[in-house]
Amino acid sequence: MTITYELIKTCKQSGARLGRLHTPHGVIETPAFMPVGTQATVKTMSPEELKAMDAHIVLGNTYHLFLRPGHELIERAGGLHKFMNWDRPILTDSGGFQVFSLSNMRKITEEGVEFRSHLNGDKLFISPEKAMEIQNALGSDIMMAFDECPPHPAEHSYVKQSLERTTRWAERCLKSHRNSDRQALFAIVQGGMYEDLRKQSAMDLTSMDFPGYAIGGLSVGEPKPLMYEVLDYTVPLLPAAKPRYLMGVGSPDALLEGSIRGIDMFDCVLPTRIARNGTTMTSGGRLVVRNAKYAEDFGPLDPQCDCYTCKNYSRAYIRHLLRANETFGIRLTTYHNLHFLLQLMRDVRQAIAEDRLLDFRDQFFAQYGLFDNEKGF
Repeated sequence: MTITYELIKTCKQSGARLGRLHTPHGVIETPAFMPVGTQATVKTMSPEELKAMDAHIVLGNTYHLFLRPGHELIERAGGLHKFMNWDRPILTDSGGFQVFSLSNMRKITEEGVEFRSHLNGDKLFISPEKAMEIQNALGSDIMMAFDECPPHPAEHSYVKQSLERTTRWAERCLKSHRNSDRQALFAIVQGGMYEDLRKQSAMDLTSMDFPGYAIGGLSVGEPKPLMYEVLDYTVPLLPAAKPRYLMGVGSPDALLEGSIRGIDMFDCVLPTRIARNGTTMTSGGRLVVRNAKYAEDFGPLDPQCDCYTCKNYSRAYIRHLLRANETFGIRLTTYHNLHFLLQLMRDVRQAIAEDRLLDFRDQFFAQYGLFDNEKGF
């Protein structure tokens, strides 16, 4: 297979998995967080900086790269790795989530989705076959099948119809995928918040023997306890010998809870998005460095952090940069947030290796303030 999952250890305390995902562009230590490089770049970060913080893989967005600069151009450039100067693994999503978020600008049919570009209003169309064409041209190590992501809440009848269409689309993706020797295609389990539908989706998709499986349709506005409940009954339905990917999740608490439930891969724009608003993740919880109380605070964002930002710059300086609309301020907060989550996942992997992930979670939550009022992100 193009990629292989190697199970290293199962945590005796939690059941979490420590593993390695072998890809054509290197090994991903799991559980892993994937920084999101929507338009072939993780906002404000260079590939060298991402490597310095030990990011094993980044995510690119099919929808956005289809709109600009276009997958044909990227293919002519030698593929996405060469185009963006990133020689480690890349995962591309199918574009489905972005298309379906354009609720007032798209029309779903069995053939695919007709939608209007959010850039200029042009009428466009993506089908399962088109999603494969785009991702084959991009040359990512891991591709995602084109799926429909139903909203929350949604009626059982609608979600059932939606997941059955997603299953048919997954079969079409398999048939039209032309680089299976060097690109792995993952399927996406849907089914909303309904246990019977999640079971139906997982059974249908695992019967097609994809090299990996994602859980979609979560982190779409539902309460976190409900998300964890869905994971509790969905993860066991997925093959133990293949990677499991929870899409769109990046808050520290969800990364921990997802890992405990056997998830291997996560992605989210959260750390980069909130960084642009001056919000940072620290060992003591969320810190909004733009706030006035940090105007003369000459300490680091997080005294327990050894990232480039915390070793060299103060809260007062970063606050000044953000208030002055200096790009360097956003670069510093972004660097810190990404480093924080990547370090968290290193700590998670170490805790799994030492059979103490539940203890680590409890200690982290107590320090982060999550037991008190579930504050977080």
